[in-house]
Amino acid sequence: MNQVTMTQSEQETVAKAESSPREPANVRVLFGGLLMGVANLVPGVSGGTMILALGLYDRFIHTVAQATSLRWDAAMFRFLALVLAGAAVAILGLSSPAVWLVTEHRWIAYSLFVGMTLGGVSELWKVIKPLGMKEIVPGGIGLGLMAAFAWGMSGTVLPQNFIVLTLVGALAASSMILPGISGSYILLIFGLYDVVVGSIRPSELMGDFSASFSILLPIGIGVALGIGGLSNVLKVLLEKFERPTHAALLGLLLGSVLGLWPFQESVDPDLSPKAQLKSVQLVLEGNSLAEVEAETGIAITEGDAREYAQRYAGMTGADLKLAAMQLERYAPSGGRMGLAVLLFAGGFLMTRMLGGSREG
Repeated sequence: MNQVTMTQSEQETVAKAESSPREPANVRVLFGGLLMGVANLVPGVSGGTMILALGLYDRFIHTVAQATSLRWDAAMFRFLALVLAGAAVAILGLSSPAVWLVTEHRWIAYSLFVGMTLGGVSELWKVIKPLGMKEIVPGGIGLGLMAAFAWGMSGTVLPQNFIVLTLVGALAASSMILPGISGSYILLIFGLYDVVVGSIRPSELMGDFSASFSILLPIGIGVALGIGGLSNVLKVLLEKFERPTHAALLGLLLGSVLGLWPFQESVDPDLSPKAQLKSVQLVLEGNSLAEVEAETGIAITEGDAREYAQRYAGMTGADLKLAAMQLERYAPSGGRMGLAVLLFAGGFLMTRMLGGSREG
Protein backbone atom coordinates (compact mmCIF):
# COMPACT_ATOMS: atom_id res chain seq x y z
CA MET A 1 0.00 0.00 0.00
CA ASN A 2 1.39 3.38 -1.01
CA GLN A 3 1.67 6.00 1.68
CA VAL A 4 1.90 9.70 0.96
CA THR A 5 4.20 11.47 3.39
CA MET A 6 4.01 15.24 3.63
CA THR A 7 7.14 17.28 4.03
CA GLN A 8 7.58 19.40 7.15
CA SER A 9 6.86 22.53 5.12
CA GLU A 10 3.60 21.04 3.80
CA GLN A 11 2.58 19.97 7.31
CA GLU A 12 3.19 23.50 8.60
CA THR A 13 1.12 24.93 5.76
CA VAL A 14 -1.80 22.61 6.50
CA ALA A 15 -1.58 23.32 10.23
CA LYS A 16 -1.57 27.06 9.60
CA ALA A 17 -4.59 26.78 7.30
CA GLU A 18 -6.50 24.74 9.87
CA SER A 19 -5.72 27.15 12.71
CA SER A 20 -6.63 30.27 10.75
CA PRO A 21 -10.31 31.29 10.78
CA ARG A 22 -12.07 30.93 7.44
CA GLU A 23 -12.81 34.02 5.40
CA PRO A 24 -16.33 35.38 6.07
CA ALA A 25 -18.47 37.04 3.41
CA ASN A 26 -17.45 40.61 2.60
CA VAL A 27 -20.94 42.03 3.22
CA ARG A 28 -20.95 40.42 6.68
CA VAL A 29 -17.58 41.94 7.55
CA LEU A 30 -18.69 45.37 6.29
CA PHE A 31 -21.87 45.18 8.34
CA GLY A 32 -19.83 44.04 11.33
CA GLY A 33 -17.70 47.18 11.03
CA LEU A 34 -20.86 49.28 10.72
CA LEU A 35 -22.31 47.81 13.91
CA MET A 36 -18.98 48.16 15.65
CA GLY A 37 -18.94 51.86 14.81
CA VAL A 38 -22.54 52.37 15.93
CA ALA A 39 -21.87 50.48 19.17
CA ASN A 40 -18.99 52.79 20.02
CA LEU A 41 -21.43 55.72 19.79
CA VAL A 42 -23.81 54.21 22.36
CA PRO A 43 -22.82 54.51 26.04
CA GLY A 44 -22.33 51.10 27.63
CA VAL A 45 -22.19 49.17 24.33
CA SER A 46 -18.90 47.69 23.11
CA GLY A 47 -17.84 47.32 19.50
CA GLY A 48 -16.29 43.98 20.41
CA THR A 49 -19.72 42.75 21.48
CA MET A 50 -21.15 43.30 18.01
CA ILE A 51 -18.22 41.59 16.29
CA LEU A 52 -18.63 38.63 18.64
CA ALA A 53 -22.41 38.46 18.14
CA LEU A 54 -21.94 38.29 14.36
CA GLY A 55 -19.51 35.38 14.65
CA LEU A 56 -16.55 37.43 13.40
CA TYR A 57 -14.59 37.61 16.64
CA ASP A 58 -12.03 34.87 16.01
CA ARG A 59 -11.26 36.25 12.54
CA PHE A 60 -11.07 39.79 13.91
CA ILE A 61 -8.60 38.84 16.65
CA HIS A 62 -6.53 36.76 14.24
CA THR A 63 -6.35 39.67 11.78
CA VAL A 64 -5.42 42.31 14.37
CA ALA A 65 -2.74 40.02 15.82
CA GLN A 66 -1.43 39.37 12.31
CA ALA A 67 -1.26 43.10 11.59
CA THR A 68 0.66 43.83 14.80
CA SER A 69 3.15 41.05 14.08
CA LEU A 70 3.81 42.51 10.58
CA ARG A 71 2.91 39.24 8.82
CA TRP A 72 0.72 40.94 6.24
CA ASP A 73 -1.22 39.51 3.32
CA ALA A 74 -4.06 40.51 1.02
CA ALA A 75 -6.76 38.79 3.10
CA MET A 76 -5.69 40.73 6.20
CA PHE A 77 -5.84 44.07 4.40
CA ARG A 78 -9.23 43.25 2.86
CA PHE A 79 -10.75 42.29 6.21
CA LEU A 80 -9.40 45.37 8.02
CA ALA A 81 -10.42 47.67 5.16
CA LEU A 82 -14.01 46.39 5.28
CA VAL A 83 -14.23 46.69 9.07
CA LEU A 84 -12.76 50.19 9.07
CA ALA A 85 -14.98 51.29 6.17
CA GLY A 86 -18.10 50.12 7.97
CA ALA A 87 -17.02 51.77 11.22
CA ALA A 88 -16.19 55.03 9.42
CA VAL A 89 -19.62 55.12 7.74
CA ALA A 90 -21.29 54.60 11.12
CA ILE A 91 -19.24 57.16 13.01
CA LEU A 92 -19.37 59.84 10.32
CA GLY A 93 -22.91 59.26 9.13
CA LEU A 94 -24.84 57.93 12.11
CA SER A 95 -23.34 59.74 15.09
CA SER A 96 -26.08 62.39 15.28
CA PRO A 97 -29.07 60.02 15.01
CA ALA A 98 -27.42 57.53 17.37
CA VAL A 99 -26.80 60.17 20.02
CA TRP A 100 -30.32 61.54 19.55
CA LEU A 101 -31.83 58.06 19.87
CA VAL A 102 -29.92 57.24 23.06
CA THR A 103 -30.65 60.66 24.55
CA GLU A 104 -34.33 60.97 23.66
CA HIS A 105 -35.45 57.33 23.21
CA ARG A 106 -32.98 55.19 25.11
CA TRP A 107 -35.43 52.29 25.40
CA ILE A 108 -35.54 51.89 21.61
CA ALA A 109 -31.75 51.80 21.21
CA TYR A 110 -31.20 49.45 24.16
CA SER A 111 -34.02 47.07 23.19
CA LEU A 112 -32.49 46.71 19.75
CA PHE A 113 -28.93 46.28 21.03
CA VAL A 114 -29.93 43.69 23.64
CA GLY A 115 -31.60 41.64 20.91
CA MET A 116 -28.64 41.99 18.57
CA THR A 117 -26.22 41.00 21.35
CA LEU A 118 -28.15 37.92 22.47
CA GLY A 119 -28.55 36.87 18.85
CA GLY A 120 -24.92 35.77 18.94
CA VAL A 121 -25.30 33.41 21.91
CA SER A 122 -26.28 30.32 19.91
CA GLU A 123 -23.13 30.35 17.76
CA LEU A 124 -20.89 30.47 20.82
CA TRP A 125 -23.00 27.82 22.51
CA LYS A 126 -22.37 25.45 19.61
CA VAL A 127 -18.63 25.74 20.23
CA ILE A 128 -18.62 25.07 23.97
CA LYS A 129 -21.37 22.48 24.49
CA PRO A 130 -21.61 20.10 26.29
CA LEU A 131 -20.69 22.07 29.38
CA GLY A 132 -18.08 20.87 31.84
CA MET A 133 -16.16 22.60 34.59
CA LYS A 134 -13.59 23.81 32.04
CA GLU A 135 -16.36 25.81 30.38
CA ILE A 136 -18.52 26.69 33.39
CA VAL A 137 -15.70 28.31 35.40
CA PRO A 138 -14.39 30.74 32.73
CA GLY A 139 -17.96 31.47 31.62
CA GLY A 140 -18.93 32.33 35.18
CA ILE A 141 -15.85 34.51 35.59
CA GLY A 142 -16.69 36.45 32.41
CA LEU A 143 -20.28 36.93 33.53
CA GLY A 144 -19.19 37.99 37.02
CA LEU A 145 -16.71 40.53 35.69
CA MET A 146 -19.36 42.15 33.52
CA ALA A 147 -21.83 42.20 36.43
CA ALA A 148 -19.25 43.96 38.60
CA PHE A 149 -18.53 46.41 35.80
CA ALA A 150 -22.22 47.14 35.17
CA TRP A 151 -23.22 47.59 38.81
CA GLY A 152 -20.14 48.31 40.86
CA MET A 153 -17.98 50.85 39.04
CA SER A 154 -17.83 54.46 40.18
CA GLY A 155 -15.93 57.52 39.08
CA THR A 156 -12.29 57.72 40.16
CA VAL A 157 -9.98 60.56 39.14
CA LEU A 158 -6.40 59.46 38.46
CA PRO A 159 -3.24 61.58 38.28
CA GLN A 160 -2.25 62.66 34.76
CA ASN A 161 1.30 61.35 34.52
CA PHE A 162 2.97 59.40 31.71
CA ILE A 163 2.64 55.96 33.31
CA VAL A 164 -1.01 56.41 34.30
CA LEU A 165 -1.99 57.75 30.87
CA THR A 166 -0.18 54.85 29.16
CA LEU A 167 -1.92 52.26 31.34
CA VAL A 168 -5.34 53.87 30.87
CA GLY A 169 -4.76 54.05 27.11
CA ALA A 170 -3.92 50.33 27.08
CA LEU A 171 -7.00 49.52 29.16
CA ALA A 172 -9.33 51.64 27.03
CA ALA A 173 -7.93 50.14 23.81
CA SER A 174 -8.21 46.61 25.21
CA SER A 175 -11.83 47.26 26.06
CA MET A 176 -12.54 47.93 22.37
CA ILE A 177 -11.47 44.35 21.68
CA LEU A 178 -13.09 42.70 24.70
CA PRO A 179 -16.88 42.31 24.41
CA GLY A 180 -19.06 44.31 26.73
CA ILE A 181 -16.78 47.15 27.79
CA SER A 182 -16.87 50.65 26.30
CA GLY A 183 -13.52 52.41 25.84
CA SER A 184 -15.00 55.88 26.23
CA TYR A 185 -16.69 54.79 29.45
CA ILE A 186 -13.32 53.59 30.79
CA LEU A 187 -11.97 57.11 30.27
CA LEU A 188 -15.02 58.58 31.99
CA ILE A 189 -14.69 56.23 34.97
CA PHE A 190 -11.11 57.37 35.57
CA GLY A 191 -11.93 61.05 35.06
CA LEU A 192 -9.80 61.35 31.91
CA TYR A 193 -12.41 61.61 29.16
CA ASP A 194 -12.29 65.39 28.84
CA VAL A 195 -8.51 65.43 29.10
CA VAL A 196 -7.96 62.87 26.33
CA VAL A 197 -10.76 63.89 23.97
CA GLY A 198 -10.06 67.58 24.54
CA SER A 199 -6.43 67.08 23.50
CA ILE A 200 -7.56 65.88 20.07
CA ARG A 201 -9.58 69.01 19.30
CA PRO A 202 -7.99 71.19 16.60
CA SER A 203 -8.19 74.27 18.85
CA GLU A 204 -6.16 72.52 21.56
CA LEU A 205 -3.63 71.09 19.11
CA MET A 206 -3.08 74.48 17.50
CA GLY A 207 -3.25 76.49 20.70
CA ASP A 208 -0.93 74.38 22.89
CA PHE A 209 0.50 71.52 20.86
CA SER A 210 3.10 70.53 23.45
CA ALA A 211 0.44 70.10 26.17
CA SER A 212 -1.77 68.04 23.88
CA PHE A 213 1.19 65.96 22.69
CA SER A 214 2.21 65.20 26.29
CA ILE A 215 -1.21 63.58 26.76
CA LEU A 216 -1.66 61.97 23.35
CA LEU A 217 1.82 60.38 23.28
CA PRO A 218 1.37 58.11 26.32
CA ILE A 219 -2.25 57.42 25.38
CA GLY A 220 -1.13 56.45 21.86
CA ILE A 221 1.59 54.17 23.24
CA GLY A 222 -0.96 52.59 25.56
CA VAL A 223 -3.44 52.06 22.72
CA ALA A 224 -0.79 50.34 20.59
CA LEU A 225 0.32 48.14 23.49
CA GLY A 226 -3.25 47.34 24.49
CA ILE A 227 -4.50 46.36 21.05
CA GLY A 228 -1.31 44.59 19.99
CA GLY A 229 -0.75 42.77 23.26
CA LEU A 230 -4.31 41.67 23.95
CA SER A 231 -5.02 40.59 20.38
CA ASN A 232 -1.97 38.32 20.39
CA VAL A 233 -2.84 36.89 23.81
CA LEU A 234 -6.42 36.22 22.69
CA LYS A 235 -5.19 34.64 19.46
CA VAL A 236 -3.09 32.14 21.41
CA LEU A 237 -5.93 31.43 23.84
CA LEU A 238 -8.43 30.87 21.02
CA GLU A 239 -6.04 28.47 19.29
CA LYS A 240 -4.81 26.50 22.31
CA PHE A 241 -7.80 26.73 24.68
CA GLU A 242 -10.68 27.16 22.28
CA ARG A 243 -13.57 25.92 24.42
CA PRO A 244 -12.65 27.66 27.73
CA THR A 245 -11.86 30.91 25.91
CA HIS A 246 -15.14 30.86 24.01
CA ALA A 247 -16.92 30.07 27.28
CA ALA A 248 -15.34 33.17 28.87
CA LEU A 249 -16.39 35.21 25.83
CA LEU A 250 -19.93 33.88 26.16
CA GLY A 251 -19.94 35.00 29.79
CA LEU A 252 -18.80 38.46 28.75
CA LEU A 253 -21.44 38.55 26.02
CA LEU A 254 -24.27 37.59 28.38
CA GLY A 255 -23.00 39.97 31.04
CA SER A 256 -22.78 42.86 28.59
CA VAL A 257 -26.59 43.19 28.50
CA LEU A 258 -26.87 43.63 32.28
CA GLY A 259 -26.35 47.38 32.02
CA LEU A 260 -28.62 47.73 29.00
CA TRP A 261 -32.06 47.36 30.59
CA PRO A 262 -34.18 49.38 28.13
CA PHE A 263 -36.49 51.10 30.59
CA GLN A 264 -34.09 53.52 32.20
CA GLU A 265 -34.01 57.28 32.15
CA SER A 266 -31.47 59.86 33.18
CA VAL A 267 -31.36 60.70 36.88
CA ASP A 268 -30.63 64.30 35.91
CA PRO A 269 -32.36 65.28 32.64
CA ASP A 270 -30.57 68.66 32.70
CA LEU A 271 -27.38 66.86 31.72
CA SER A 272 -28.76 64.50 29.08
CA PRO A 273 -28.67 66.63 25.91
CA LYS A 274 -25.04 67.31 25.00
CA ALA A 275 -25.64 71.03 24.45
CA GLN A 276 -27.40 71.33 27.80
CA LEU A 277 -24.53 69.60 29.59
CA LYS A 278 -22.10 71.97 27.87
CA SER A 279 -24.12 74.98 29.01
CA VAL A 280 -23.94 73.78 32.62
CA GLN A 281 -20.19 73.31 32.31
CA LEU A 282 -19.76 76.81 30.87
CA VAL A 283 -21.78 78.31 33.73
CA LEU A 284 -19.59 76.51 36.27
CA GLU A 285 -16.51 77.89 34.49
CA GLY A 286 -17.81 81.44 35.02
CA ASN A 287 -18.90 82.29 31.47
CA SER A 288 -21.58 84.94 30.94
CA LEU A 289 -25.09 84.02 29.81
CA ALA A 290 -24.39 85.58 26.41
CA GLU A 291 -21.24 83.46 26.00
CA VAL A 292 -23.14 80.31 26.96
CA GLU A 293 -25.85 81.01 24.39
CA ALA A 294 -23.31 81.87 21.69
CA GLU A 295 -21.45 78.55 22.15
CA THR A 296 -24.36 76.19 22.80
CA GLY A 297 -27.39 77.88 21.25
CA ILE A 298 -29.23 77.53 24.57
CA ALA A 299 -30.61 80.63 26.29
CA ILE A 300 -30.63 80.28 30.06
CA THR A 301 -31.87 82.70 32.68
CA GLU A 302 -30.09 84.11 35.71
CA GLY A 303 -32.22 81.80 37.84
CA ASP A 304 -31.09 78.77 35.81
CA ALA A 305 -27.47 79.82 36.18
CA ARG A 306 -27.78 80.15 39.96
CA GLU A 307 -29.48 76.77 40.19
CA TYR A 308 -26.74 75.12 38.13
CA ALA A 309 -24.03 76.77 40.21
CA GLN A 310 -25.58 75.45 43.43
CA ARG A 311 -26.55 71.96 42.22
CA TYR A 312 -23.30 71.15 40.42
CA ALA A 313 -20.84 73.13 42.53
CA GLY A 314 -17.30 71.75 42.37
CA MET A 315 -17.99 69.28 39.56
CA THR A 316 -15.56 69.01 36.63
CA GLY A 317 -16.51 68.27 33.04
CA ALA A 318 -15.77 64.56 33.58
CA ASP A 319 -17.91 64.59 36.74
CA LEU A 320 -20.81 66.08 34.78
CA LYS A 321 -20.48 63.46 32.04
CA LEU A 322 -20.51 60.66 34.61
CA ALA A 323 -23.55 62.23 36.26
CA ALA A 324 -25.26 62.42 32.86
CA MET A 325 -24.78 58.66 32.47
CA GLN A 326 -26.45 57.83 35.79
CA LEU A 327 -29.76 56.11 35.10
CA GLU A 328 -32.76 54.98 37.07
CA ARG A 329 -35.37 52.42 36.10
CA TYR A 330 -39.02 53.19 35.46
CA ALA A 331 -42.15 51.11 34.85
CA PRO A 332 -42.97 51.08 31.10
CA SER A 333 -46.47 51.20 29.65
CA GLY A 334 -47.92 48.10 28.02
CA GLY A 335 -47.51 49.59 24.55
CA ARG A 336 -43.88 50.48 25.11
CA MET A 337 -43.20 47.02 26.51
CA GLY A 338 -44.74 45.43 23.43
CA LEU A 339 -42.69 47.57 21.04
CA ALA A 340 -39.53 46.77 23.03
CA VAL A 341 -40.21 43.05 22.58
CA LEU A 342 -40.60 43.56 18.82
CA LEU A 343 -37.35 45.55 18.66
CA PHE A 344 -35.59 42.87 20.69
CA ALA A 345 -36.87 40.16 18.33
CA GLY A 346 -35.87 42.19 15.27
CA GLY A 347 -32.34 42.75 16.58
CA PHE A 348 -32.04 39.09 17.57
CA LEU A 349 -33.14 37.83 14.14
CA MET A 350 -30.92 40.30 12.32
CA THR A 351 -27.83 39.07 14.15
CA ARG A 352 -28.81 35.44 13.62
CA MET A 353 -29.30 35.94 9.89
CA LEU A 354 -26.06 37.87 9.45
CA GLY A 355 -24.09 35.56 11.73
CA GLY A 356 -25.09 32.45 9.87
CA SER A 357 -22.92 29.44 10.49
CA ARG A 358 -19.74 29.95 12.46
CA GLU A 359 -16.95 30.98 10.11
CA GLY A 360 -14.54 32.28 12.72
